[in-house]
Amino acid sequence: MTLTIDPAVVRHAGSTTAGSPVLVLLHGYGSHEGDLLGLAPHLPADLRLVAPRGPLTGGPGFAWAPVTVPGRPDPAAVRDAADALLTWLDATVPAGTPVGLLGFSQGGLMVTQLLRTRPERFAAGVVLSGFALDTDEPGDADLAARAVPVLLGHGDADPVIPADATARTATWLAAHTVLEHHVYPALGHAIIPPELAHVASFLTRTLR
Repeated sequence: MTLTIDPAVVRHAGSTTAGSPVLVLLHGYGSHEGDLLGLAPHLPADLRLVAPRGPLTGGPGFAWAPVTVPGRPDPAAVRDAADALLTWLDATVPAGTPVGLLGFSQGGLMVTQLLRTRPERFAAGVVLSGFALDTDEPGDADLAARAVPVLLGHGDADPVIPADATARTATWLAAHTVLEHHVYPALGHAIIPPELAHVASFLTRTLR
């Protein structure tokens, strides 16, 4: 399936200075493009924030891919969404601009997939309560060679993303990226202030 990102519903916030690093915010299943913009006050002020809407309807909002087995979506659907995001990104952000990715839940899946699809395009990634496909992807070796920094943050009481998917993802990221991994005791499927402090510090160090 050929998917497209609608530029008319992409939201923007943060820095308006030309050449500012770009942080792409990728919402979770059933959410929308405005959801993660609520994190803006907690993120470095010099970043340009860009939040696209998932190309599919899902739950009460939008999605990047259909939900099938939790933690194990159809790889073809995830690849289609990554291709759509890359086409939109190439038309939106000039080559040479530092680009980071931040995704929550299914948006975190898209962060990992974008890194695996075109690792040279991205300076850093943040995966919050997300996961990666349980497959080998063509860009995996290139990603490992580039040592892209990635922050993985999640709770140890997440009722949405299966623990085996989270553990699998942490192992995979440790082998293919420069991983910073934070586990938050008793946290469910959510984002908390200590996690945001870790994210802000990570982006300040990596997205320049």
